[in-house]
Formats: sequence, structure tokens, C-alpha cells
Amino acid sequence: MNGYGSIGSRIAQFIADDKDIEVAGVGKYSPDEKVADAISRGFKVFVPKNKIDSFKNYRIAGSIEEIIPSCDLVIDASPGGLGYENKKKIYEPSNARAIFQGGEKITGEKSVAQLIFNSRVNYEKAFERQFTMQGSCNVTGMGRIIQPLKEKYGKRIKRLDATLLRRWADLDDSKTPVKDSIEWTAKPHHDEDVKSYMGADTPLFIRVFKVPTRQMHVHLMDIRFDGPAPSVSEITDLYKNEYGVATLYGVKGTKDIRDYAESIHFNFKDTNMIHIHADLTEVQDDVVKLTYSDDQTGIVVPENHLLMQAMLFKRPRDEAFKHTEELFHMGEKKRLLEEHFKRH
Repeated sequence: MNGYGSIGSRIAQFIADDKDIEVAGVGKYSPDEKVADAISRGFKVFVPKNKIDSFKNYRIAGSIEEIIPSCDLVIDASPGGLGYENKKKIYEPSNARAIFQGGEKITGEKSVAQLIFNSRVNYEKAFERQFTMQGSCNVTGMGRIIQPLKEKYGKRIKRLDATLLRRWADLDDSKTPVKDSIEWTAKPHHDEDVKSYMGADTPLFIRVFKVPTRQMHVHLMDIRFDGPAPSVSEITDLYKNEYGVATLYGVKGTKDIRDYAESIHFNFKDTNMIHIHADLTEVQDDVVKLTYSDDQTGIVVPENHLLMQAMLFKRPRDEAFKHTEELFHMGEKKRLLEEHFKRH
């Protein structure tokens, strides 16, 4: 596990309970409180060779450069942009296999991989890959929503217009100040990333705004059909048995969901899923207006575990989901959420 921040610490703690996986250690780049946390949890900590002196106050096991060649697979959760440097300086020279996170690129001269993984769409395509990128939380969430729509309605869908309201920083990210400002991105990566695994002809158009909160992302998606749109109940029924998608009623804000997750002791307060807000979803002529929230960092953690199984073991998809469920209990989380936030 090369990186032990918001994503890396979550993944490491879950896969430590996987009997099929041995965690060789975690890589750290900054001598902060996360180092002590990793050591206290029994993980060996490795650091860049040129930074070892900065970690003299901690019990360090060695350098990242030394441990990588002995690993079957590296999950790179290093700070955004460092993944490409690690690929060129460490992974390629060591012939190591690696999973990168959504802060990296899949196009251009700093591309880390040619495939963005989404377990709902392209699980088997990760077999035999040396390098794969796990999509960001927003990109992952859109796959869970769009693929069932595509399978059910196909060419009846004329276009999908999505407005992404992104949280400013993670709850446990104390270094990033939340500004009193709403900001936007002129050419967001999300459109290109989703189309990379959904298909370039996917009629998806995205606008992205960053809002001053740490409590999840919210997506507003307008789905335009060729002819009358399906009913709200038909849309919610579509996701009834979808992995990692819960349909909720009566939620007043994203904090409601996180507070409930904390009250029943979900790990890290994460639900690891998409939450469709059914009472905000409506039909207008040929358009379904769908609103859902996305559990930011938490949503990519079980995805990484599924991707590991594809790359390491080429495990059949159904078996991989069953194994991931043993660790993450997604079905039980979905049941509890839908029971608590049910229609009255």
C-alpha cells in the first residue's frame, strides 16, 4: 500500500482482514500522525529513500524502493500526481504491477494506465493488466448509476446531463481549508474518464462545481429519453438489487446520512455507496431528474478490493463480489440505510 492517507488508510485496514492477502507494508511520504497510526495498527511503514532522515522519530521498516520488488501488486494511494512518478521511477524498473487512484491521468504524457476500472462495467478487462486506474469517487458513482440505465433502456436514452456538486475536502483532511466560495472547473476530467469505460459514444455532458462542505458529493442528473420517460417508481425499482446503491427517502442533507452511519458504527463513517434521493427524483415529459449523493472516498475502497481480485487472481466476478461482501457488508449497510430512511 503505497500511500496511507484518506484512501490508503481505509484500504489497508480492510484488506488486512482478507485471508487471501498479505499486506507487506504501507508507504508514507510525510512524517505526520498517520505514521504512528499505521504502526499502532501493526503495519510496517516504508518511506522514500531520500526522506528517511525526516522519519527518525518513528520506527521505520525500510524504503519504499526496497520493498516494491517483493510485492505481487502495489495499490498506489500516494498524493495526486506522485503516482506517475512512482510508475516511472519504481514500478516499471521493478516490473511491478500497480493500481492507481483517481487523482492520476489515463491520457497524455503522464498517463499511468490505459484502463479506468469500474466493477459494474468492465471487471474482466482488468485481468492480465500490469497497470490499472481506479476511477475517482465521482467517476465510480456515475458508472453505478449509468450502466443499469444503459442496460435497461439502451438507445432510448438520448442524453445524460449531470451537474456534480463536489465536496471541498474529506472529513479527515485537516490540511485543506474549506473556502467560503463556490468554484468550478471549465474542462473537468470526469466526462472523459466516464466515457473511457462506458464508451466514447455515451451521450454524457458534465458540469462540475466545488462547494464548501466535507460531507459527500451530490449529483443532479437529467436523463432525456426518446419518447415519454419512465416513471419514478420504475427508475427506483431499477436499482433495487444493485450493489452499492441505496434508495433513501426523507434525507434533508448529506450530513444526515453520515451522522446515521456514525451512529451505527460504519467504518470511518463511510457507507461505501451511492444514495438515490427518491423524493427529489421526478419526471417531466421526456426527462427523469435524478438526484443522488456519492460517498466520496468511501465509495472507491470496495472497488479497489474488487480490482485487486481481478488483477491478482482473475477471480470470476460473482465470486469476487461475494468475497468483497465478506469484508464490507454492503448488503447489510444498504438494508440498514433503506430501513432508516424509508418512505413514510
